[in-house]
Amino acid sequence: MSAKRKKIVILGPAPPYRGGNAMFIAYLYNALLENYDVVLLNYSLLYPSFLFPGATQFDLSKKSVKNVKSERIINSINPFNWLQVARRIRREQADLVVFDWWNPFFGPCHRVISSLIKRRYSGKILFLTENFISHEARTIDRLLTRIGLCNASCFMALSDTVERELSALAAGRKIYRSELPMFDYSLAGSGFDRSAERKRLGLTDNDDVLLFFGYVRKYKGLDILLEAMPEIVRRVPRAKLVVAGEFYDDKVAYESIVSSNGTAGIVQFWDKFIPNEDVGRFFAAADVVVQPYRSATQSGILNTSYSFGVPAVVTRVGGLEQYVDDGITGIVSGPESPEEIAAGVERFFILKQSTDFAANIRARVSRSGFNNIASVFEEILRDCED
Repeated sequence: MSAKRKKIVILGPAPPYRGGNAMFIAYLYNALLENYDVVLLNYSLLYPSFLFPGATQFDLSKKSVKNVKSERIINSINPFNWLQVARRIRREQADLVVFDWWNPFFGPCHRVISSLIKRRYSGKILFLTENFISHEARTIDRLLTRIGLCNASCFMALSDTVERELSALAAGRKIYRSELPMFDYSLAGSGFDRSAERKRLGLTDNDDVLLFFGYVRKYKGLDILLEAMPEIVRRVPRAKLVVAGEFYDDKVAYESIVSSNGTAGIVQFWDKFIPNEDVGRFFAAADVVVQPYRSATQSGILNTSYSFGVPAVVTRVGGLEQYVDDGITGIVSGPESPEEIAAGVERFFILKQSTDFAANIRARVSRSGFNNIASVFEEILRDCED
């Protein structure tokens, strides 16, 4: 008789929600499904609309990168709902309950639900920490983080930075390690022609194309990149910058930088959410992705770039640099410095003449820690039985 499959309950955002968190949970769900019974409890309400800076919280793409089966039952702001969710989790009689943690806003919700199931699932509550504290943390965020994570039996970190930050709070509880997956949007639409996509963007085959991709917030440092553009053009005369992603900050402030430094003709803004089927169009047109971040843990944008074989110029902040082999899969530059960013971009285009960045990226992707995440969960489940 074959052994009974173990059951894992995951609480986290998943499609139809959009963004890196939902994409990660979709990949995790699919990675575990082969070996475990997986119950995915999704959100019926993620953020109240007045707290969400974008146009919509939902993915309006026509095609899905990863399909999931989830139940949208968690309301992030309704304590009565939390009681119902806890009762549901207790009934599942799972071998492991996984809370996806990425934002202190969910501290009260996660605290109440985990408290209500703690007795039933003693030693079996994993908090999967994509971020420890949000990129734009306030004092209240630190308090909410401690409140939200207090019932964890153990943790999983996705970067060295988060692991270090967790160590002070873990107090002897074990921290497991993994990574983000490669977000392979080519599954949703492949075969993009580089020349055709450049033409669509008003670019030529001779342009040296920089891509800033994803939603725009202060911690991502787009303003630093825009301030660097005059120096980048001086060093790389054919440089053009495409900014593709929805602005969560005031777009006027960014446009004013371009207007004042005379780079309006070489910078273009695509201020909108990019659906799955169009993601590959922008990466097909790009020579390099630039991530001038002020802070970071890990980056779904970097993993998306790698999935298309596109190298990146990143700043030396948080966990971002640990995923870039300097001069091999991309360039690591100093943070919060237009001069450093410009020097990094120049260095990339010099090395591009003699370095097969795409081949190096393929080799790194083959070693991704996410490839072994099922084994990590196997270890966690063994430890839960001890």
